[in-house]
Amino acid sequence: MSMAAYAPAGAQRSVAEAADRAGSSVSFDRVSVAYRGFVVMKPLTLNVEAGEILALIGPSGSGKTTALRAVAGFVRPASGRILIGETDVTDLPPYERGLAMVVQNYALFPHMRVEQNVAFGLHAQGAPKNLIADRVEDSLRIVGMSTYAKRYPRELSGGQQQRVAIARALAVRPRVLLLDEPLSALDAQIRRSMVEELAKLHRTLPHLTVLYVTHDQSEALTLADKIAIMQDGMLNAHGPTADLYRRPPNRFAAEFLGRANILPVFVEDNGSASGFAKVQIGSASVLAAASDRPNGSKCLLCVRPQHLALQPEGSDVNTITGTLKDVHWQGELTHLVLDVADTPVRVVVTRPPVLPPAGSAMKIHFSPSDASLIPEDAHV
Repeated sequence: MSMAAYAPAGAQRSVAEAADRAGSSVSFDRVSVAYRGFVVMKPLTLNVEAGEILALIGPSGSGKTTALRAVAGFVRPASGRILIGETDVTDLPPYERGLAMVVQNYALFPHMRVEQNVAFGLHAQGAPKNLIADRVEDSLRIVGMSTYAKRYPRELSGGQQQRVAIARALAVRPRVLLLDEPLSALDAQIRRSMVEELAKLHRTLPHLTVLYVTHDQSEALTLADKIAIMQDGMLNAHGPTADLYRRPPNRFAAEFLGRANILPVFVEDNGSASGFAKVQIGSASVLAAASDRPNGSKCLLCVRPQHLALQPEGSDVNTITGTLKDVHWQGELTHLVLDVADTPVRVVVTRPPVLPPAGSAMKIHFSPSDASLIPEDAHV
């Protein structure tokens, strides 16, 4: 629902008007949250740039929803400050922050038509009728629901109801849009469609800052400019989506953000001169992206299952041998599991050749640029 929905009209009249003038960046400055003396979010320092989509991901209980609720004003920080633009909003009530929030259960009023639901926050702000009509029409157009304005929520599918909830949030012209698991109640096919709609929405409103909490890593990878990974109430990793995926800083980030093969290796040359590190896996030597790991040290090699191939590309470089253990056919993809130096390695291929029987030796290959080295410890 909109943060402005239940605000006193006098207090809220200028919120939407100020949105274009005020900055929409979000900053956590050593923010911690405690419930009855128990710390559920340790001091968090994190900056979200104006116009950016930041996905907050992590296991249940990691602190991601707590961080979102702290921005919304539903949770009072035990320490630290939260800033929106240059404004310290730590002590402001939710309705004075210029935010809007969409949750997973839609929270639409069943006795109101679609257009009335979308207009609700504007009525609470005391907006004039002509402005309300324009905003409702514009918001429904943005989410592709203009032809459903006269319907009741019960006459809509789950995906359509969620679009209406988003339209209601947009109608108040928020500086920041907070999305708390907005697609988790939808089935897989509708969820994929809604991810595309959210991406289109941000192209339409490029200056809108979005904080997106999700359990679905594929949603985060598809939508987010940057990703923040939470673990045990702490920030484990943060960075541009592609960088975090291709060069995870630690094992937890590598394994949580998509599937990853993690192999213990010995650093022969960290690649500071050549740009590619040389490491040893069992009796084989392979190349990976350069690392700051010192020569002679032990660390972990990270390579994604889809970056492994059964056929070399032009040369036999970066070839390792494993024992085929399992084959799982999943329609357009085939998943193989091999044993490499006593470590299970997963390979995903689209058109596998004729495979040997389980227990046979197989060679697999990867590009040095698709592999990275990470420390053995769990945190940054």
